[in-house]
This record gives sequence, C-alpha cells and structure tokens, in this order.
Amino acid sequence: MTEETSNEVTNETSTRVPRRRWIAILPVVIAVLLGGVFAKRLADVKDGLDPTVLQSVLLNTPVPDLDLPPLPGRDRLEDGIKTEHLKSEVSLVNIWGSWCIACLAEHPLLMAIQGQSDVPIHGIAWRDDPQASLKWLGRHGDPYSRIGQDPISEAAIAFGVTGAPETFVVDANGIIRYKHTGPISPDDWSNTIQPLIEQLRQ
Repeated sequence: MTEETSNEVTNETSTRVPRRRWIAILPVVIAVLLGGVFAKRLADVKDGLDPTVLQSVLLNTPVPDLDLPPLPGRDRLEDGIKTEHLKSEVSLVNIWGSWCIACLAEHPLLMAIQGQSDVPIHGIAWRDDPQASLKWLGRHGDPYSRIGQDPISEAAIAFGVTGAPETFVVDANGIIRYKHTGPISPDDWSNTIQPLIEQLRQ
C-alpha cells in the first residue's frame, strides 16, 4: 500500500468513526430528551395541571425547518411537507402513526373535521413504515392535505413532540399558536381549536 493510499484510507476511516459514534448515541440522546419531557409531564400531573394542555416552548414561535419526504404511493399530487407549506394559511399539523392506538381513536374526528371544515390538516407520519401508513389510511380514511414522513423523529423532536397523537395550530405566518397533546375530542375541537382557527383567520 502506497503512502497516498494509506492516507486516503486513514481519512475515510476518520470520517466514518464520528458518524458511527453519532448514530450509536442518537437513540440515547432521544431517550434522554423524551425522559425529561415525560418527567415534566408527571410533575405537571402531580401539581394538578391537565397534561392534555401541556405547554410547548415552541408556542408563538415559527415552525421548525421542515423538509419531509412524501408518502410514496399516496394518491395525492400535493405531498411532502416543507416549512413554506405552513406559511400560507391557518392549518393543523397532526403527528400520527399507524402503530398508535390513540391515533385510531382520534381519526374519526379528523375525518369529520376534514369533511366539515376547510382548514387543511397536514399529517406527519412519525416513525411509521410507509406501507403500513398507506394501508392504515386506506382502511380508516385519509383526512390529510399533505403528509410528510418522519422516520427518525427529526420533525417530532423539532416540534417537541412527546407522543402521538399531537396536533398543532399554525397561523398563516407559520407561527405555532396552539399545541394539543393526545387525541382531540369533539369538545376540544368545538370549544378551543375551531374558535382559535376562526380568530386567527380574522
């Protein structure tokens, strides 16, 4: 092996090692972040606060940078989610997954909202197999205007998501105005989210 070849191998190896280390510690970083959030939620519950109205540090701040790929095979021309897609009108961003039992409980209401309201609902398929997502939407209905895939939790972490489902109200300037943790109930929609959407549209 020549000296030049040896240097190339050394450089390539030195590039791979940090990447491998980062991939190895990423689950630990995610676990620590989620652990901190869950601890905060438990503390809130202990203090008598409603966990479904958990405040987000991102409230009243711009949506995070997004460039989520579309769901392959979905029969919609408008698919995938980028930050600019959330800056033209008031919208809902719903974090969901076919593996999520609570998402199944929430889904009929999202279908009803999609049928009765003109507010776009954008879905982020969180840590879900694309084929499982498609099958789930085929079985239960597809209320989403756009869907972006988030297989490694990039968007979920950026939004401060603690579990699915979670839903965010985003205004026409791309500012997060409300976060709902857990399934949306008819009362949540009628008494909180829908009035907020109407207010933001004025």
